[in-house]
Amino acid sequence: MLSICILTLNARDYLRECLRSIEAHTHVPHEIIVADNGSTDGVAEMLEREFPQVQFLPGTHNEGFTKPMNRAMRRARGTYVALLNPDTVVQEGAFDALIAFMEQHPKAGIVGPKVLNPDGTLQGPCRRGEPRPWAVVSYFSGLSRRFPDKPFFNGYLLSHLPEDQTARVDGVSGSCMLIRRQVIEQIGYLDERFFAYQEDADYCARARAAGWEVYYVPAARVIHYGGQGGSAVQPYRALFAWHHSYYLYYRKHLAQDYFFLLNWGYYALMAVKLFSALALNALRSRPHFFSPRH
Repeated sequence: MLSICILTLNARDYLRECLRSIEAHTHVPHEIIVADNGSTDGVAEMLEREFPQVQFLPGTHNEGFTKPMNRAMRRARGTYVALLNPDTVVQEGAFDALIAFMEQHPKAGIVGPKVLNPDGTLQGPCRRGEPRPWAVVSYFSGLSRRFPDKPFFNGYLLSHLPEDQTARVDGVSGSCMLIRRQVIEQIGYLDERFFAYQEDADYCARARAAGWEVYYVPAARVIHYGGQGGSAVQPYRALFAWHHSYYLYYRKHLAQDYFFLLNWGYYALMAVKLFSALALNALRSRPHFFSPRH
């Protein structure tokens, strides 16, 4: 059985569309668990009225991503556990295709689909390499966009790979990722030190360290609106959370590979980027948040 875990924060209308798409396009036996982060949009009433089969875990305030998602994952009973954003639309047979791939590849511990923008273009973060300094600098400096076919500049979002090519990767996006039950039993749940963002990269890194493989499977497709719910409601908090989470990820998985002076210089660069992003948002008439994950 498949367990689909969704976290929502004031994304009721997107969640409704998401749940309808799951029911219409998922043919394997499944359960749906929705954890709430203190929504004030009437999501509980909507679920009770329109989706009584959905398990609802209420929340009183915004706890970030990992804590409420872990509650949902602990409730899950499936052989496979999917993490899914509420602002997604599952396409025909997406979860069926992901599970079929897992069953054909016993070493695959985590898989992710081809995630599309509403206009049908690829959301690059659905397949990722290790976010090492050069890869991240190449992405944010625009070098990866200027040289999209060069692996040297595309170590993060792997844009040099054909988008319809199944590939073993370092990470997939938490907007939709499928996890084998044995992985959870072996490495545990999401690291709650990550308030939000990079918890998906961290989980993939932990799974790889434990001997599992991570795959991008474009035969499965999901549309992701992106930036709805939590990050749209609290853009400044989301900006800080993304940068802090990347700092935690770097300290946890990568810093030991580099000389300490390089690390401190990189931390300073992270801080400059954070304050620049906060300042730019303050000048916008409508602040918004975008991250490489979403």
